[in-house]
This record gives sequence, structure tokens and C-alpha cells, in this order.
Amino acid sequence: MSHPDQDAKSLNSDWQARRLAATPRGVAVLQNFYAERALNAELWDVEGRRFIDFASGIAVLNTGHRHPRVQAAIAAQLQAFHHTAYQVVPYAGYVTLAERINAAMPGDWAKKTAFFTTGAEAVENAIKIARAATGRSGVIAFDGAFHGRTMMGMALTGKVQPYKAGFGPFPAETYHAPFPSALHGVSVEEALAGVQRLFKADIDPQRVAAFIYEPVQGEGGFNPAPEAFVAGLRRIADAHGILLIADEIQTGFARTGKLFASQHHGVPVDLITFAKSLAGGLPLSGVCGRAELMDAAAPGGLGGTYAGNPLAVAAAHAVLDVIADEGLCERAEQLGARLRACLEGLRGRVPQLAEVRGIGSMLAAEFCDPASGAPDAEFTKRVQALALQRGLMLLSCGSYGNVIRFLHPLTTPDAVFDEALALLTDALLKA
Repeated sequence: MSHPDQDAKSLNSDWQARRLAATPRGVAVLQNFYAERALNAELWDVEGRRFIDFASGIAVLNTGHRHPRVQAAIAAQLQAFHHTAYQVVPYAGYVTLAERINAAMPGDWAKKTAFFTTGAEAVENAIKIARAATGRSGVIAFDGAFHGRTMMGMALTGKVQPYKAGFGPFPAETYHAPFPSALHGVSVEEALAGVQRLFKADIDPQRVAAFIYEPVQGEGGFNPAPEAFVAGLRRIADAHGILLIADEIQTGFARTGKLFASQHHGVPVDLITFAKSLAGGLPLSGVCGRAELMDAAAPGGLGGTYAGNPLAVAAAHAVLDVIADEGLCERAEQLGARLRACLEGLRGRVPQLAEVRGIGSMLAAEFCDPASGAPDAEFTKRVQALALQRGLMLLSCGSYGNVIRFLHPLTTPDAVFDEALALLTDALLKA
């Protein structure tokens, strides 16, 4: 039975008024329409309008809305039990999912995995594990990074507005170094030199527990980390006994054409964080890493009431099955290539299009003023608005808000994907 409020079939405007009255402005909401149902890459609002969803709940729906195998797994688990608290009464699904993640994480050594609920929780716990394992407290992140909205997550995040403004002070001994960006004139050498400057000016490397980086920055603008940069971090880390943490929360589970984006680099990392698309929309996150590091925290030091919820764990098993059985890593490469070709083909007709970048289906387009080269957030907003008017949902990102990121479900049917590319082309040409 549906909720009584849904039976009333209120208009979007009615819900908008109620939202503004009932919920705080700090929870920013992008759209002014309200979802009624969704399927794969399509969503319909309460007034019956259809949208192609290239947002995927912020990179959560790699397997699309309501994948039947994910639904079936949740339904089956619901008939058994839906909560015990794993720390009180454990269950097999948690253990077998940890085994699958351990086997999938790059690296020929023993690994262990702990599950949590949100991406920010995964980051917090990765830092706890790194500190427990090294006996050190310092952490170095990078400009443009996003690691969550908790206090440590905000401290690590390299973007003030809207994430950090007004919420300090933040946890001590968190530092930021430059992240490479060829478009913005930051070379790999300059980025690595920035780390060395931190060692000279701010923190002794013997006090640094970990580097944390995104293999492809998310909020920062879908900037891929060059392999030379990651290899350089690894060399610095090894020279000083520092751990390397890859934040795979947005990059994981086939989005870049590999199960984990770290697999593109061939550079070993010590810990990875993951969340988002793992459980197809149910809240589940985790940390996987070298077994001896994961065992550094004492019993009771890790966990959470809902951590590794059995419904989410069941969904995650189904998601991993779908990724393998439907070839979604290959599909990510195919769809990404089609999108890239569409965007690159518009370069001469859209002078604001400064760069198309990314890996697999984690692609973005950055827009700059063609005369000055300055970031053009207004053009970006126009493209986003025109696409939405035509029924295509897009998300922006980047330190200057001048990047559109593309997060289509990897299960998007060809006909729907072609339709989306046509809508995107029209929006770009008319913006």
C-alpha cells in the first residue's frame, strides 16, 4: 500500500512548498520535481513527465534503477531477516561479500574488508585504520578532493563552498597538496613538489599516516590521476612509511571500465574506500586493505549499528553478479567511447568546450570562456538547464562549477543512450 500522501497525487509545486516548510535549506536539492517511479535509465515525476537519468543518484546506479536481480535479492533477504547488527549476530552474506571484495581489490597479498553505511563513514574508518596501523596522525589529501561531509571528511575535502564554509574548526593535522591538471597548468611534477613543500613547511613526513586520493576526482571535476602521479605518491609513501589510500567511492564498480579505478594504474595501494554503486542504491560502504593494516584496530574500534546491513549486503552480491554477467566493465568502455565521440565532434561548434576527459564511463566536459580561458560556470548552467527542459538530467561539478559530469547507468539501453546524446547535442549547441 502506498503512503497516503502519495495517493493524493499532489503537483510538484505542492511538494516543493511542503519541502521548503519542512526541511532545512542546508540540504540542497537540485531539481524542483519529485520522483514517482524509475526504471533503468529513466525516471518519471509525480506529474508523469519522463527524464533520462544521467545523474544516477550521484554515481550510485551503475546497474540502473530497479534492476530485477537486485530487487529479487533484496526481497529474498527480507523474507529471512533485515537486521541483527552484524556485531551482535553475524551472517554469512557479510563474510562472503568481504571475500569477494578481497579477491577483487588489486594486489597479491592477504586482504580484509569491513563494511559500513556511507562513503563518509568509509573514509573516517580508513583514516582510523591508517592511524592505528602507523601510530601517526597526519593525513595529506589534495586540492579539489571530496571525501564527505563529516568532520574528518570535510577536513580532507579540498573545496570550501558549499562543503566547509561555516563548519570549522576541523580535525588537526590534515593537509592539502596540489592535484595534477594539465588544463589548469598543474603538472605531475608540480603536484609532487607540493607534497615535498608540505614536508618542509607544515609536517614532518614521519608524522604522516596516509595520503588519500581519488583515482578520478569526483566533485573536483572528474580529473583522472595520471599514473605517474600515483606512482610518485607511492615512492614518497614508501620512502617515509606512509600508507596510500585510494578513495574509490565514486570510481568503483565498473564506472571507469574496471571494477576499481585503481586497476588502471598498476600501482599498489594499501587501503581502498568504496560505497555508492556497490549496493545498487541501498546504503553500504566499506574499506578493504592489507590484512595486517585492517587488523590494527582493536576489537570494537570499527563498526556501526547498521554497518553491513543484510538487505544492502544481499543487494551488493546481486550487483557484483550483474556487473560480471552483463559485462558492465566492457559496457562502460563502449558507452564512454560513444559519449566521448559525440562531445569531441562538437568541439568546433561549441567554442566553450575546453576539455573532454575521464576514463570509461566516468567522463566530463569542462567549459571555459574561449577568449580568456576563464572557467565559464554560467554556460555550464545553461547547458544543464536546457538539457533538463528536454528531459535529460545532468550534474555539474568542479572547483569553479564549470564542469558537467556524465553518470549514466551502465545498463542504459542503446536507444535511450542515443536519445540522450541527441538531447545533449541540442543543449550544447543552443546554450
